[in-house]
Amino acid sequence: MLEKLDAIEKRYEELSRLIGDPEVLADPPAYRTHARAFAELEEIVSVSREYRRTLKEIDEAKEMVKSGGSGDAALLEMAREELSSLETRRANQEARLKTLLIPKDPNDEKSVILEVRAGTGGEEAALFAAEIFRMYTRYADKRGWRVELLDMSRSDTGGLKEAIAAVEGKGAYSRLKYESGVHRVQRVPATESAGRIHTSAVTVAVLPEAEEVEIKIDDKDLRIDRFCSSGPGGQSVNTTYSAVRLTHLPTGLVVSCQDEKSQHKNLAKAMRVLRSRLYDIARQEQDKERAATRRGMVGSGDRSEKIRTYNFPQGRVSDHRIKLTLHRVLEFLEGDMDEMLDALATHYQAEKLKEEIQV
Repeated sequence: MLEKLDAIEKRYEELSRLIGDPEVLADPPAYRTHARAFAELEEIVSVSREYRRTLKEIDEAKEMVKSGGSGDAALLEMAREELSSLETRRANQEARLKTLLIPKDPNDEKSVILEVRAGTGGEEAALFAAEIFRMYTRYADKRGWRVELLDMSRSDTGGLKEAIAAVEGKGAYSRLKYESGVHRVQRVPATESAGRIHTSAVTVAVLPEAEEVEIKIDDKDLRIDRFCSSGPGGQSVNTTYSAVRLTHLPTGLVVSCQDEKSQHKNLAKAMRVLRSRLYDIARQEQDKERAATRRGMVGSGDRSEKIRTYNFPQGRVSDHRIKLTLHRVLEFLEGDMDEMLDALATHYQAEKLKEEIQV
């Protein structure tokens, strides 16, 4: 670990020099890159330096104990107490450093493309999809993030067949990345006269938003279709050809957007979604290559597995991956999600730490 810390401190000093270099200061993109890297290393360098000071103090305390406190019993006892305290501090600092040394997900600070779709369950699934989408928008509001609707398709009863939105904010992906999967609801639908509990499902996909520099899309690989947008049941939204459907020919991915009255705006929004989906495919391929060392981790791309159940009769929400149940389903759907998201992040961080130790 000390060798790793030495290399990090060397890089930190190099970055400190670079962000003060007049040539770098005159190049804004280069300066931003170096400044971001410098900021990311600050915490680990600070803890590393404290850790080294602790190791030095431990050596000094051990020498004092070894010398028998120079014959002073009170001084010897004091040295032993100090050594015990320093050993505890060292253990805490080592644990913190191991956590900080875990490779960070490069997407963690990115905004996300959030996709919510009704699954099995007919209209009840569509109604719950609307509640799930609202849950995420409420959570985004609490975090101070901006939500921009990219596309939405409503059901006849006011539910959601599909909703796609950009959630823009620092660290949005780090908080929402474990939400991808099947969300199951168990409750008595409003249309159920016999009072029977139904089970329906909603699928959620959370994709890190890709920048143009990360995913290049050639014009020759795209087919662009333009059509009139429409609402539930074929109701006309506008009669101009403002809606856009993109087909990425190499992969067969199709993205439609009709939320805006402007064709150019719909095209731009559709491109954001397509770019992020292509980026996600590339990430999944990388994940498959690392599957042997990341077995069981979220990020493999398999979203078919049920990850969470919202049980209304019992008032609970249960995450099946970490075996955590919270008995406040209504509050959870109002965006009070931090306890669950914190537990998920802690669990998967511990999994990564175990992998690092094994490697």
